[in-house]
Amino acid sequence: MLQCIFLLSDSGEVMVEKQMAAHCVDRAICAWFWDYVVAHAAGDPSKVLQVVVSPTHYLFQIYRNGVTFLACTQVEMAPLMAVEFLSRVADVLTDYLGDLNEDIIKDNFVIVYQILDEMMDNGFPLTTEPNILKEMITPPNIVNKMLNVVTGKSSTLGSKLPDAAASFVPWRRTTVKDASNEVYVNIVEELDACVNREGVLVKCEAYGEVQVNCSLPGVPELTMSFANPAIINDVTFHPCVRFRPWESNQILSFVPPDGQFKLMSYRN
Repeated sequence: MLQCIFLLSDSGEVMVEKQMAAHCVDRAICAWFWDYVVAHAAGDPSKVLQVVVSPTHYLFQIYRNGVTFLACTQVEMAPLMAVEFLSRVADVLTDYLGDLNEDIIKDNFVIVYQILDEMMDNGFPLTTEPNILKEMITPPNIVNKMLNVVTGKSSTLGSKLPDAAASFVPWRRTTVKDASNEVYVNIVEELDACVNREGVLVKCEAYGEVQVNCSLPGVPELTMSFANPAIINDVTFHPCVRFRPWESNQILSFVPPDGQFKLMSYRN
């Protein structure tokens, strides 16, 4: 269970503080963490381990575009869950705000607080799908900002719970209507190779992602297969992928979210 999340600037300033549980974490833990960054990574948070143990807390951190996402807890928990949740928070904020940096966070801190409120409940992840969050919290735009100035109302929360929140596919709205009726699949791979002085390949590994841009109406059922799935290892899937068809026949079966998302990543 995470007890608190801090968003820190490049100088260690606390931009956002969100207490997640009854126990209140003192900001002094951020000063301790930044002293640790200066001592062990010359002030560069990107070079610090993602899991750090302080005298009083377990700390989990990721670094994105000059912003450090720092989570704290005093109880033992799965480190991967904490790091993955912080990564999801960073991805959602980037999707909402168009980019992620210190100035954007400060200009939209109300939206940031509302998103953190919906993404975690009492220290446990709750709603992490952008499609549902956008129905609950309206993304910022020029029209909304003008209305807020004119009317004095700054709330962007929806008046009712999204239908997909109680659906068996919470990552997709049931009322999606799209006239284009198309889906694009893009496979992006990076090669990591070692070559000796004679030019002979010593070792080579490929790291890939399957990126999808879906513009299909309703709740479509899609399947995807590979010509040689045996060479694909260490796969990770989006929650929409059904694991049993992949485990038995190496076929991807899924109901896709609307818009762009990463379907899977792999190594071969």
